[in-house]
Amino acid sequence: MLAGAGARSACESRSHGTAANDNKTEFYVAILILGLIVFLGIHCARLVAPSWRDAQVARFGEQRWKGLFAVTSLVGFALIVWGYGVARRTPTVLWTPPIGARHLTALLVAIAFVLIAAAYVPGNRIKRAIGHPMLVGASIWALGHLFATGTLNAVVLFGSFLVWGAVGALVFRRRDRLAGVQYPAGTLSGDVKVVIVGLIAWAVFAFALHRWLIGISPLG
Repeated sequence: MLAGAGARSACESRSHGTAANDNKTEFYVAILILGLIVFLGIHCARLVAPSWRDAQVARFGEQRWKGLFAVTSLVGFALIVWGYGVARRTPTVLWTPPIGARHLTALLVAIAFVLIAAAYVPGNRIKRAIGHPMLVGASIWALGHLFATGTLNAVVLFGSFLVWGAVGALVFRRRDRLAGVQYPAGTLSGDVKVVIVGLIAWAVFAFALHRWLIGISPLG
């Protein structure tokens, strides 16, 4: 009887501990969602409410609007980092990534870094062809991470950025076509610079900064 009572007590203790961990995870996932709403919300102003954004710029002035944009983005980013970082300690596992998924992720993220570089390196043909390579790169970055992670907090984070990047790229590209926007012609040398810059940035992040900032070595 004593053994049975002890076993029941141990089971109840584990059950209470599991429930407490679940509640804690849900709380920090909620913090993560709040951060995403704040961060992506301000970044979506030009996407979903361009007239409202223009009105705010006219109301506050260009510099004050940029300041408000930066502060709001930092608050949202801080909430994302806090919520995701703590929720990751007691994750809710939705699926187990397949073997080799991290190598596919590394390839997709490398492509994403090249596309993001194309948004800033002048004189390349990649930006002319894609229109908004930073948004396309962000969506590919997010997609790559979804392949390598199967937890609730990861799906919320990377799924949100995937949708934001993909929808943003499509909407802005359509607006450009309707407005007759033409991007400057690029050159082969500009494309080479983009690839070099993007791959160097990817290598530095993958082999050094990712472990230092995130605590995980993506390539083992």
